[in-house]
Amino acid sequence: MKQKLFYLLLGTLVCLPAAAKWKAKHVVLIGLDGWGAYSVPKATNIPNIQKLMQGGCYTLKKRSVLPSESAVNWYTMFCGATPEMHGYTNWNSRVPEIPSMVTNEHGVFPTVFYELRRQYPKAVIGCLAEWDGIRYLVDTLSVDYEAVASNYEKDSEQLCRMSEEYIKTRKPNLLAIIYDQIDHTGHAVGHDTPAYYETLSRVDGYIGRIVRALKDAGIFDDTIIIITSDHGGVGTRHGGMSLAELEVPFVIYGKNVKSTGEFKETMMQFDTAATIADIFALKTPQCWRGQSMKQVFGK
Repeated sequence: MKQKLFYLLLGTLVCLPAAAKWKAKHVVLIGLDGWGAYSVPKATNIPNIQKLMQGGCYTLKKRSVLPSESAVNWYTMFCGATPEMHGYTNWNSRVPEIPSMVTNEHGVFPTVFYELRRQYPKAVIGCLAEWDGIRYLVDTLSVDYEAVASNYEKDSEQLCRMSEEYIKTRKPNLLAIIYDQIDHTGHAVGHDTPAYYETLSRVDGYIGRIVRALKDAGIFDDTIIIITSDHGGVGTRHGGMSLAELEVPFVIYGKNVKSTGEFKETMMQFDTAATIADIFALKTPQCWRGQSMKQVFGK
Protein backbone atom coordinates (compact mmCIF):
# COMPACT_ATOMS: atom_id res chain seq x y z
CA MET A 1 0.00 0.00 0.00
CA LYS A 2 2.82 2.39 0.90
CA GLN A 3 4.65 1.53 -2.32
CA LYS A 4 1.49 2.18 -4.36
CA LEU A 5 1.00 5.53 -2.64
CA PHE A 6 4.65 6.44 -3.32
CA TYR A 7 4.28 5.80 -7.05
CA LEU A 8 1.00 7.73 -7.12
CA LEU A 9 2.69 10.75 -5.51
CA LEU A 10 5.71 10.40 -7.78
CA GLY A 11 3.46 10.37 -10.82
CA THR A 12 1.73 13.50 -9.61
CA LEU A 13 5.06 15.28 -9.19
CA VAL A 14 6.29 14.22 -12.60
CA CYS A 15 3.10 15.46 -14.24
CA LEU A 16 3.36 18.92 -12.74
CA PRO A 17 3.92 21.48 -15.52
CA ALA A 18 7.49 22.68 -15.79
CA ALA A 19 6.14 26.22 -15.73
CA ALA A 20 5.49 25.73 -12.00
CA LYS A 21 9.17 26.70 -11.56
CA TRP A 22 8.62 30.08 -13.15
CA LYS A 23 9.00 33.14 -10.96
CA ALA A 24 6.05 34.69 -12.77
CA LYS A 25 3.75 33.52 -15.53
CA HIS A 26 4.01 36.77 -17.49
CA VAL A 27 6.88 39.12 -18.35
CA VAL A 28 6.36 42.47 -20.06
CA LEU A 29 9.56 44.06 -21.34
CA ILE A 30 9.01 47.74 -22.06
CA GLY A 31 11.90 49.15 -24.06
CA LEU A 32 12.32 52.91 -24.37
CA ASP A 33 14.68 53.64 -27.25
CA GLY A 34 17.09 56.47 -26.42
CA TRP A 35 16.25 56.66 -22.71
CA GLY A 36 19.44 57.73 -20.98
CA ALA A 37 19.90 57.06 -17.27
CA TYR A 38 21.00 60.66 -16.77
CA SER A 39 17.37 61.73 -17.34
CA VAL A 40 15.79 59.86 -14.43
CA PRO A 41 16.91 62.15 -11.56
CA LYS A 42 16.06 65.20 -13.68
CA ALA A 43 12.59 64.11 -14.83
CA THR A 44 9.79 65.79 -12.87
CA ASN A 45 6.77 63.97 -14.27
CA ILE A 46 7.31 60.21 -14.56
CA PRO A 47 5.09 58.93 -11.73
CA ASN A 48 4.49 55.48 -13.22
CA ILE A 49 8.18 54.72 -13.72
CA GLN A 50 8.97 56.08 -10.25
CA LYS A 51 6.28 53.90 -8.69
CA LEU A 52 7.77 50.79 -10.29
CA MET A 53 11.26 51.82 -9.19
CA GLN A 54 10.14 52.37 -5.61
CA GLY A 55 8.13 49.15 -5.48
CA GLY A 56 10.77 47.00 -7.15
CA CYS A 57 14.48 47.12 -7.97
CA TYR A 58 16.48 49.25 -10.36
CA THR A 59 19.86 50.45 -11.49
CA LEU A 60 20.80 53.58 -13.41
CA LYS A 61 24.18 52.10 -14.26
CA LYS A 62 23.36 49.37 -16.75
CA ARG A 63 25.76 49.79 -19.67
CA SER A 64 25.11 49.50 -23.36
CA VAL A 65 27.60 47.72 -25.56
CA LEU A 66 29.62 49.58 -28.19
CA PRO A 67 28.65 51.13 -30.45
CA SER A 68 25.89 52.62 -28.28
CA GLU A 69 23.33 52.41 -31.06
CA SER A 70 19.95 50.81 -31.56
CA ALA A 71 20.05 47.50 -33.45
CA VAL A 72 23.37 46.51 -31.86
CA ASN A 73 21.99 46.94 -28.37
CA TRP A 74 18.48 45.61 -28.92
CA TYR A 75 19.93 42.39 -30.31
CA THR A 76 22.42 42.21 -27.46
CA MET A 77 19.58 42.72 -24.99
CA PHE A 78 17.49 39.99 -26.61
CA CYS A 79 20.24 37.40 -27.14
CA GLY A 80 22.45 37.61 -24.06
CA ALA A 81 25.73 37.88 -25.95
CA THR A 82 28.12 40.49 -27.32
CA PRO A 83 28.18 42.05 -30.81
CA GLU A 84 31.41 40.23 -31.59
CA MET A 85 29.46 37.01 -31.08
CA HIS A 86 26.04 37.72 -32.61
CA GLY A 87 27.44 39.90 -35.38
CA TYR A 88 25.04 42.89 -35.35
CA THR A 89 27.28 45.96 -35.37
CA ASN A 90 25.31 48.83 -36.95
CA TRP A 91 22.47 51.04 -35.63
CA ASN A 92 20.23 49.75 -38.43
CA SER A 93 21.51 46.18 -38.75
CA ARG A 94 18.96 43.81 -40.24
CA VAL A 95 21.35 40.92 -40.67
CA PRO A 96 24.68 40.38 -38.91
CA GLU A 97 27.64 42.15 -40.50
CA ILE A 98 29.90 39.56 -38.89
CA PRO A 99 28.81 35.91 -39.23
CA SER A 100 27.16 34.82 -35.98
CA MET A 101 29.27 32.38 -33.99
CA VAL A 102 26.22 30.18 -33.42
CA THR A 103 22.92 29.93 -35.29
CA ASN A 104 19.71 28.05 -34.57
CA GLU A 105 17.44 26.32 -37.06
CA HIS A 106 16.05 29.74 -38.01
CA GLY A 107 19.53 30.78 -39.10
CA VAL A 108 20.02 33.39 -36.35
CA PHE A 109 21.83 33.69 -33.04
CA PRO A 110 19.46 32.35 -30.32
CA THR A 111 17.37 35.02 -28.56
CA VAL A 112 15.37 34.73 -25.35
CA PHE A 113 12.22 34.58 -27.50
CA TYR A 114 13.61 31.53 -29.26
CA GLU A 115 14.68 29.83 -26.04
CA LEU A 116 11.26 30.31 -24.45
CA ARG A 117 9.58 28.94 -27.58
CA ARG A 118 11.97 25.99 -27.80
CA GLN A 119 11.69 25.01 -24.14
CA TYR A 120 8.00 25.86 -23.69
CA PRO A 121 6.36 25.45 -27.12
CA LYS A 122 2.92 26.54 -25.88
CA ALA A 123 4.14 29.86 -24.48
CA VAL A 124 2.39 32.94 -25.85
CA ILE A 125 5.04 35.36 -27.11
CA GLY A 126 4.53 38.76 -28.72
CA CYS A 127 6.53 41.77 -29.88
CA LEU A 128 5.05 45.20 -30.60
CA ALA A 129 7.17 48.17 -31.65
CA GLU A 130 7.22 51.62 -33.17
CA TRP A 131 10.49 51.16 -35.07
CA ASP A 132 10.20 48.55 -37.81
CA GLY A 133 13.86 47.63 -37.34
CA ILE A 134 12.89 45.68 -34.22
CA ARG A 135 11.28 42.94 -36.28
CA TYR A 136 14.73 42.01 -37.64
CA LEU A 137 16.09 41.52 -34.13
CA VAL A 138 13.62 39.33 -32.23
CA ASP A 139 13.60 36.15 -34.35
CA THR A 140 10.03 36.55 -35.55
CA LEU A 141 9.75 32.81 -36.22
CA SER A 142 9.78 32.36 -32.44
CA VAL A 143 6.93 34.75 -31.62
CA ASP A 144 3.21 34.22 -32.04
CA TYR A 145 2.56 37.79 -33.07
CA GLU A 146 4.58 40.85 -34.01
CA ALA A 147 3.38 44.21 -35.29
CA VAL A 148 4.66 47.72 -35.87
CA ALA A 149 2.79 50.91 -34.99
CA SER A 150 3.66 52.46 -38.33
CA ASN A 151 1.68 55.66 -37.77
CA TYR A 152 3.05 56.53 -34.33
CA GLU A 153 4.55 59.87 -35.39
CA LYS A 154 1.05 61.16 -36.12
CA ASP A 155 -0.73 58.99 -33.57
CA SER A 156 1.49 58.74 -30.50
CA GLU A 157 -1.02 56.48 -28.69
CA GLN A 158 -1.05 53.80 -31.40
CA LEU A 159 1.43 51.41 -29.79
CA CYS A 160 -0.20 51.83 -26.40
CA ARG A 161 -3.60 50.86 -27.79
CA MET A 162 -2.10 47.89 -29.61
CA SER A 163 -0.43 46.76 -26.39
CA GLU A 164 -3.59 47.15 -24.31
CA GLU A 165 -5.60 45.06 -26.77
CA TYR A 166 -2.96 42.35 -27.09
CA ILE A 167 -2.53 42.02 -23.33
CA LYS A 168 -6.27 41.75 -22.72
CA THR A 169 -6.97 39.29 -25.53
CA ARG A 170 -3.87 37.07 -25.45
CA LYS A 171 -2.46 37.41 -21.91
CA PRO A 172 1.07 36.72 -23.23
CA ASN A 173 3.77 34.95 -21.26
CA LEU A 174 6.44 37.20 -22.80
CA LEU A 175 5.68 40.50 -24.48
CA ALA A 176 8.19 43.08 -25.71
CA ILE A 177 6.81 46.60 -26.22
CA ILE A 178 9.42 48.89 -27.79
CA TYR A 179 8.85 52.65 -27.94
CA ASP A 180 10.83 54.87 -30.33
CA GLN A 181 9.39 58.26 -29.35
CA ILE A 182 12.10 59.32 -26.88
CA ASP A 183 14.90 58.53 -29.34
CA HIS A 184 13.00 60.36 -32.08
CA THR A 185 12.85 63.51 -29.94
CA GLY A 186 16.50 63.10 -29.01
CA HIS A 187 17.51 63.15 -32.67
CA ALA A 188 15.10 65.87 -33.75
CA VAL A 189 15.42 68.30 -30.82
CA GLY A 190 18.08 66.93 -28.50
CA HIS A 191 18.67 64.88 -25.39
CA ASP A 192 18.28 66.56 -22.03
CA THR A 193 15.96 69.23 -23.47
CA PRO A 194 12.45 70.27 -22.35
CA ALA A 195 11.04 68.45 -25.39
CA TYR A 196 12.90 65.27 -24.40
CA TYR A 197 11.40 65.31 -20.89
CA GLU A 198 7.97 66.08 -22.29
CA THR A 199 8.19 62.97 -24.49
CA LEU A 200 9.46 60.89 -21.56
CA SER A 201 6.49 62.06 -19.51
CA ARG A 202 4.08 61.15 -22.29
CA VAL A 203 5.54 57.65 -22.58
CA ASP A 204 5.37 57.31 -18.80
CA GLY A 205 1.62 57.80 -19.16
CA TYR A 206 1.51 54.93 -21.64
CA ILE A 207 3.36 52.74 -19.16
CA GLY A 208 0.62 53.52 -16.65
CA ARG A 209 -1.98 52.39 -19.20
CA ILE A 210 -0.07 49.15 -19.83
CA VAL A 211 -0.07 48.47 -16.08
CA ARG A 212 -3.82 49.10 -16.05
CA ALA A 213 -4.29 46.70 -18.98
CA LEU A 214 -2.44 43.99 -17.03
CA LYS A 215 -4.82 44.55 -14.12
CA ASP A 216 -7.88 44.55 -16.38
CA ALA A 217 -6.65 41.29 -17.94
CA GLY A 218 -6.41 39.75 -14.46
CA ILE A 219 -2.70 38.90 -14.79
CA PHE A 220 -0.98 41.81 -13.02
CA ASP A 221 -0.33 39.84 -9.82
CA ASP A 222 1.46 37.12 -11.81
CA THR A 223 3.53 39.51 -13.94
CA ILE A 224 7.04 40.92 -13.87
CA ILE A 225 7.49 44.27 -15.61
CA ILE A 226 10.90 45.31 -16.92
CA ILE A 227 11.60 48.81 -18.26
CA THR A 228 14.95 49.49 -19.89
CA SER A 229 16.66 51.04 -22.90
CA ASP A 230 19.15 50.43 -25.67
CA HIS A 231 21.24 53.59 -25.23
CA GLY A 232 21.21 57.21 -24.08
CA GLY A 233 22.48 60.22 -26.01
CA VAL A 234 24.25 63.57 -26.15
CA GLY A 235 22.87 66.51 -28.09
CA THR A 236 21.12 64.99 -31.09
CA ARG A 237 23.37 61.97 -31.40
CA HIS A 238 24.43 58.70 -29.82
CA GLY A 239 26.91 55.98 -30.60
CA GLY A 240 29.85 57.36 -28.67
CA MET A 241 31.60 56.35 -25.48
CA SER A 242 30.31 58.96 -23.01
CA LEU A 243 28.39 57.73 -19.98
CA ALA A 244 25.40 59.80 -21.13
CA GLU A 245 25.28 57.52 -24.16
CA LEU A 246 26.28 54.27 -22.44
CA GLU A 247 24.36 54.26 -19.14
CA VAL A 248 20.69 53.26 -19.28
CA PRO A 249 18.08 52.45 -16.63
CA PHE A 250 16.92 48.97 -15.76
CA VAL A 251 13.74 48.76 -13.68
CA ILE A 252 12.14 45.48 -12.60
CA TYR A 253 8.91 45.11 -10.63
CA GLY A 254 6.35 42.43 -9.90
CA LYS A 255 5.82 38.94 -8.63
CA ASN A 256 8.77 37.54 -6.68
CA VAL A 257 10.73 40.77 -7.16
CA LYS A 258 12.09 42.46 -4.05
CA SER A 259 11.06 46.02 -3.25
CA THR A 260 14.54 47.11 -2.19
CA GLY A 261 15.11 49.86 -4.72
CA GLU A 262 18.49 50.54 -6.24
CA PHE A 263 20.96 47.68 -6.54
CA LYS A 264 24.70 48.13 -6.79
CA GLU A 265 25.72 45.02 -8.75
CA THR A 266 27.11 45.71 -12.21
CA MET A 267 24.81 45.07 -15.16
CA MET A 268 25.39 44.97 -18.89
CA GLN A 269 22.98 45.01 -21.79
CA PHE A 270 23.32 41.26 -22.36
CA ASP A 271 22.30 40.53 -18.76
CA THR A 272 18.70 41.43 -19.63
CA ALA A 273 18.10 38.23 -21.61
CA ALA A 274 19.67 36.14 -18.85
CA THR A 275 17.43 37.76 -16.25
CA ILE A 276 14.30 37.03 -18.31
CA ALA A 277 15.52 33.47 -18.85
CA ASP A 278 15.90 33.10 -15.09
CA ILE A 279 12.29 34.17 -14.57
CA PHE A 280 11.13 31.39 -16.90
CA ALA A 281 13.62 28.82 -15.54
CA LEU A 282 15.18 28.46 -18.99
CA LYS A 283 18.36 26.57 -19.63
CA THR A 284 20.53 29.20 -21.30
CA PRO A 285 22.72 28.43 -24.33
CA GLN A 286 26.46 28.02 -23.83
CA CYS A 287 27.04 30.88 -26.26
CA TRP A 288 25.29 33.44 -24.03
CA ARG A 289 27.44 35.63 -21.82
CA GLY A 290 24.74 37.36 -19.75
CA GLN A 291 24.19 36.82 -16.02
CA SER A 292 20.82 37.00 -14.31
CA MET A 293 20.34 39.77 -11.77
CA LYS A 294 19.43 37.11 -9.23
CA GLN A 295 19.69 39.54 -6.33
CA VAL A 296 16.41 41.20 -7.32
CA PHE A 297 14.34 38.04 -6.79
CA GLY A 298 12.95 36.41 -3.70
CA LYS A 299 10.43 38.84 -2.22
